[in-house]
Amino acid sequence: MRRRDFITLIGGSAMAWPLAARAQQGERLRGIGLIIGAAEKDDPEAQGRITAFREGLEALGWSEGRNIRINYRFGGGDAARIQAFAAELVSSAPDVIVANSSPAAAALRQATRTIPIVMAAVNDPVAQGFIASLARPGGNITGFTFTDFELLGKWLDLLKEMVPSIRRAALMFNPETVPYYAAYLREFRARPETLAVELLPAPVHSNAEIEAALVALAHEPGGGLICGADPFTIRHRAFIIMMAERHRVPAVYAYRSYVGEGALISYGPDPYDVLRRSASYVDRILRGEKPADLPAQRPTKFELAINLKAAKALGLTIPATLLARADEVIE
Repeated sequence: MRRRDFITLIGGSAMAWPLAARAQQGERLRGIGLIIGAAEKDDPEAQGRITAFREGLEALGWSEGRNIRINYRFGGGDAARIQAFAAELVSSAPDVIVANSSPAAAALRQATRTIPIVMAAVNDPVAQGFIASLARPGGNITGFTFTDFELLGKWLDLLKEMVPSIRRAALMFNPETVPYYAAYLREFRARPETLAVELLPAPVHSNAEIEAALVALAHEPGGGLICGADPFTIRHRAFIIMMAERHRVPAVYAYRSYVGEGALISYGPDPYDVLRRSASYVDRILRGEKPADLPAQRPTKFELAINLKAAKALGLTIPATLLARADEVIE
């Protein structure tokens, strides 16, 4: 990979801390690293998260070029790239690094145990060993979680409510970027059945495997798809949405923005809200607080979105009760 693929500038941000301009009125520029693990620089999803993060910082008195400099990296759902970027950011010695994805948090944890790290939309950080507990993180990492085990049940409930004939559903994920989903599946299967729906794993590493999984689901009636929060599936979301429609597989997704791109239905935390809230912990760390003393927090804002055009293409009639609960309905 060429070096320019590893060095990304946005909005005039500096490539290296020593080259940043001096802050106005003698105020020291503070260095912030941000890894967007799931998307590329030009992805609207990445740009939306960056905008939310900047807004959160500006509301607290921090702005680029005046008193902070932000070094951005974009992993594109590639674990190897994310590890390389984590090493780059750590070597540049910023004051704090924000990890927007579980793979980014994992890579940063391997790279440093001293630089403060703020998780932004990281799944199951206790089980992954990033923190000791939500209330008392310990170490140099704290921040904001995203999905958890309970959300898996909600996705399955939504599928069943939307399509009562669903008998089996596949959870699509890349084991390299979200290894904890396998544990979620095991735990779900160990619990008493609440729905007559079989939950299956659909591990994928490529577009060919994505299509094969959807073909298998479409082979018999009663199949559905759950596409959860995963850096790999974020990067390949357009292909997943297209294949689900082509093979007439009803699918529920984690991100509201997908519904605007043609997905049938989504339910999950607002990732932009999480990035906006993560700025508050960056602020507190820059002002002298330690990550170990800042309790990790769960999402507080969840969104339900439905695409009626996608439902019509699949021959589905969305129940009125479900439409009434939606935060957004796309005609």
